[in-house]
Amino acid sequence: MLDLEELAAHRGSVLGNLPDRPQPSQKWFESQLLAALSAFDPRQPVFVEGESKKIGQVQVPEALIARMRASPCLRLEAPLEVRVTLLLDEYRHFLQDRGLLEAQLDCLTALHGREEIAAWKALAAQGAWRDFVARLLMQHYDPAYKRSSLKNFTLLPEAEVLHVSSADEAAFAKVAGLLNEKNGVCPHLV
Repeated sequence: MLDLEELAAHRGSVLGNLPDRPQPSQKWFESQLLAALSAFDPRQPVFVEGESKKIGQVQVPEALIARMRASPCLRLEAPLEVRVTLLLDEYRHFLQDRGLLEAQLDCLTALHGREEIAAWKALAAQGAWRDFVARLLMQHYDPAYKRSSLKNFTLLPEAEVLHVSSADEAAFAKVAGLLNEKNGVCPHLV
Protein backbone atom coordinates (compact mmCIF):
# COMPACT_ATOMS: atom_id res chain seq x y z
CA MET A 1 0.00 0.00 0.00
CA LEU A 2 1.16 3.51 -0.81
CA ASP A 3 0.36 5.68 2.20
CA LEU A 4 0.37 9.23 0.86
CA GLU A 5 -0.90 10.66 4.14
CA GLU A 6 2.04 9.13 6.00
CA LEU A 7 4.51 10.54 3.47
CA ALA A 8 2.80 13.95 3.63
CA ALA A 9 2.57 13.90 7.45
CA HIS A 10 -1.04 15.00 7.12
CA ARG A 11 -4.43 13.25 7.09
CA GLY A 12 -5.68 15.23 4.13
CA SER A 13 -8.57 17.12 5.73
CA VAL A 14 -9.19 20.38 7.54
CA LEU A 15 -8.44 18.48 10.77
CA GLY A 16 -5.51 16.64 9.19
CA ASN A 17 -2.49 18.33 10.79
CA LEU A 18 -0.49 15.90 12.89
CA PRO A 19 0.35 17.36 16.31
CA ASP A 20 3.80 15.79 16.53
CA ARG A 21 5.00 16.05 12.92
CA PRO A 22 5.36 19.03 10.64
CA GLN A 23 4.72 18.48 6.97
CA PRO A 24 7.76 17.92 4.77
CA SER A 25 8.75 20.29 2.00
CA GLN A 26 7.36 19.55 -1.46
CA LYS A 27 10.78 18.35 -2.60
CA TRP A 28 11.19 15.98 0.38
CA PHE A 29 7.66 14.64 -0.09
CA GLU A 30 8.38 13.87 -3.74
CA SER A 31 11.71 12.25 -2.87
CA GLN A 32 10.04 10.00 -0.30
CA LEU A 33 7.25 9.25 -2.76
CA LEU A 34 9.74 8.21 -5.43
CA ALA A 35 11.52 5.94 -2.94
CA ALA A 36 8.21 4.35 -1.91
CA LEU A 37 7.09 3.82 -5.50
CA SER A 38 10.46 2.31 -6.44
CA ALA A 39 10.07 -0.33 -3.73
CA PHE A 40 6.89 -1.80 -5.26
CA ASP A 41 6.83 -4.83 -7.53
CA PRO A 42 5.58 -3.44 -10.85
CA ARG A 43 3.71 -6.72 -11.49
CA GLN A 44 1.54 -6.27 -8.41
CA PRO A 45 -1.27 -3.77 -7.84
CA VAL A 46 -0.58 -0.85 -5.53
CA PHE A 47 -3.39 0.20 -3.24
CA VAL A 48 -3.69 3.88 -2.38
CA GLU A 49 -6.39 5.90 -0.65
CA GLY A 50 -8.37 8.20 -2.92
CA GLU A 51 -6.63 11.45 -2.02
CA SER A 52 -7.10 14.89 -3.47
CA LYS A 53 -4.36 16.77 -5.30
CA LYS A 54 -3.30 18.49 -2.10
CA ILE A 55 -2.59 16.77 1.18
CA GLY A 56 -2.22 19.62 3.60
CA GLN A 57 0.35 21.89 1.95
CA VAL A 58 1.99 19.34 -0.37
CA GLN A 59 0.84 18.46 -3.87
CA VAL A 60 0.57 14.93 -5.23
CA PRO A 61 2.42 14.91 -8.58
CA GLU A 62 0.03 15.29 -11.50
CA ALA A 63 1.11 12.02 -13.18
CA LEU A 64 0.34 10.04 -10.02
CA ILE A 65 -2.98 11.72 -9.31
CA ALA A 66 -4.04 11.14 -12.94
CA ARG A 67 -3.12 7.46 -12.70
CA MET A 68 -4.95 7.08 -9.38
CA ARG A 69 -8.10 8.71 -10.75
CA ALA A 70 -8.14 6.48 -13.83
CA SER A 71 -7.57 3.25 -11.89
CA PRO A 72 -10.09 0.66 -10.72
CA CYS A 73 -11.53 1.50 -7.32
CA LEU A 74 -12.44 -0.37 -4.16
CA ARG A 75 -14.83 1.09 -1.63
CA LEU A 76 -14.51 0.24 2.04
CA GLU A 77 -17.73 0.65 3.97
CA ALA A 78 -18.16 0.56 7.71
CA PRO A 79 -21.10 1.37 9.97
CA LEU A 80 -21.16 4.91 11.36
CA GLU A 81 -20.33 3.70 14.88
CA VAL A 82 -17.21 1.92 13.62
CA ARG A 83 -16.10 5.01 11.73
CA VAL A 84 -16.64 7.19 14.79
CA THR A 85 -14.50 4.83 16.89
CA LEU A 86 -11.72 4.88 14.30
CA LEU A 87 -11.74 8.66 14.03
CA LEU A 88 -11.77 9.20 17.78
CA ASP A 89 -8.61 7.11 17.93
CA GLU A 90 -6.94 8.86 14.96
CA TYR A 91 -7.78 12.39 16.11
CA ARG A 92 -7.52 11.94 19.88
CA HIS A 93 -5.19 14.95 20.19
CA PHE A 94 -8.22 17.18 19.60
CA LEU A 95 -9.87 15.78 22.72
CA GLN A 96 -7.07 17.34 24.78
CA ASP A 97 -6.81 20.61 22.80
CA ARG A 98 -10.24 22.01 22.16
CA GLY A 99 -8.77 25.38 21.22
CA LEU A 100 -6.92 23.80 18.32
CA LEU A 101 -10.08 21.92 17.29
CA GLU A 102 -12.21 25.07 17.40
CA ALA A 103 -9.67 27.00 15.32
CA GLN A 104 -9.79 24.29 12.66
CA LEU A 105 -13.59 24.15 12.74
CA ASP A 106 -13.67 27.90 12.11
CA CYS A 107 -12.15 27.15 8.69
CA LEU A 108 -15.47 25.50 7.79
CA THR A 109 -17.67 28.49 8.64
CA ALA A 110 -18.02 29.61 5.02
CA LEU A 111 -19.32 26.14 4.09
CA HIS A 112 -21.61 25.47 7.03
CA GLY A 113 -22.40 28.79 8.68
CA ARG A 114 -21.79 30.08 12.18
CA GLU A 115 -24.77 28.29 13.73
CA GLU A 116 -23.67 24.82 12.60
CA ILE A 117 -20.06 25.44 13.66
CA ALA A 118 -21.32 26.66 17.04
CA ALA A 119 -23.41 23.48 17.42
CA TRP A 120 -20.35 21.32 16.68
CA LYS A 121 -18.26 23.33 19.15
CA ALA A 122 -20.98 22.94 21.80
CA LEU A 123 -20.86 19.15 21.43
CA ALA A 124 -17.08 19.25 21.86
CA ALA A 125 -17.39 21.54 24.90
CA GLN A 126 -19.81 19.04 26.48
CA GLY A 127 -17.39 16.19 25.82
CA ALA A 128 -20.01 14.54 23.58
CA TRP A 129 -17.26 13.30 21.32
CA ARG A 130 -19.11 10.45 19.64
CA ASP A 131 -22.01 12.75 18.74
CA PHE A 132 -19.57 15.42 17.59
CA VAL A 133 -17.70 13.05 15.27
CA ALA A 134 -20.91 11.49 13.93
CA ARG A 135 -22.37 14.91 13.06
CA LEU A 136 -19.13 16.07 11.48
CA LEU A 137 -19.07 12.92 9.34
CA MET A 138 -22.71 13.11 8.27
CA GLN A 139 -22.89 16.86 7.75
CA HIS A 140 -19.44 17.66 6.37
CA TYR A 141 -17.08 14.85 5.46
CA ASP A 142 -19.43 12.31 3.89
CA PRO A 143 -21.11 14.79 1.52
CA ALA A 144 -17.79 16.46 0.64
CA TYR A 145 -15.98 13.18 -0.05
CA LYS A 146 -18.91 11.80 -2.02
CA ARG A 147 -18.99 14.85 -4.31
CA SER A 148 -15.24 14.88 -4.76
CA SER A 149 -14.87 11.14 -5.25
CA LEU A 150 -17.64 10.81 -7.82
CA LYS A 151 -16.25 13.78 -9.73
CA ASN A 152 -12.59 12.69 -9.67
CA PHE A 153 -12.62 8.88 -9.69
CA THR A 154 -14.41 7.89 -12.87
CA LEU A 155 -14.47 4.16 -12.07
CA LEU A 156 -15.87 4.59 -8.56
CA PRO A 157 -19.46 3.70 -9.56
CA GLU A 158 -18.14 0.26 -10.60
CA ALA A 159 -16.12 -0.22 -7.41
CA GLU A 160 -16.24 -3.45 -5.49
CA VAL A 161 -17.54 -2.79 -1.98
CA LEU A 162 -15.76 -4.36 0.97
CA HIS A 163 -17.32 -4.21 4.40
CA VAL A 164 -15.34 -3.51 7.56
CA SER A 165 -17.35 -4.85 10.46
CA SER A 166 -15.50 -3.38 13.43
CA ALA A 167 -12.72 -1.01 14.42
CA ASP A 168 -10.35 -3.74 15.54
CA GLU A 169 -7.28 -4.82 13.59
CA ALA A 170 -8.74 -8.25 12.86
CA ALA A 171 -11.51 -6.72 10.74
CA PHE A 172 -8.97 -4.82 8.64
CA ALA A 173 -6.69 -7.85 8.42
CA LYS A 174 -9.63 -9.84 7.05
CA VAL A 175 -10.26 -7.25 4.31
CA ALA A 176 -6.53 -7.09 3.50
CA GLY A 177 -6.45 -10.90 3.27
CA LEU A 178 -9.34 -10.88 0.80
CA LEU A 179 -7.58 -8.29 -1.34
CA ASN A 180 -4.33 -10.22 -1.24
CA GLU A 181 -6.07 -13.44 -2.29
CA LYS A 182 -7.79 -11.73 -5.20
CA ASN A 183 -4.54 -10.22 -6.40
CA GLY A 184 -2.34 -13.26 -5.89
CA VAL A 185 -0.25 -11.64 -3.16
CA CYS A 186 1.25 -13.97 -0.61
CA PRO A 187 -0.40 -12.86 2.69
CA HIS A 188 2.75 -13.22 4.80
CA LEU A 189 4.66 -10.83 2.50
CA VAL A 190 2.31 -7.91 3.07
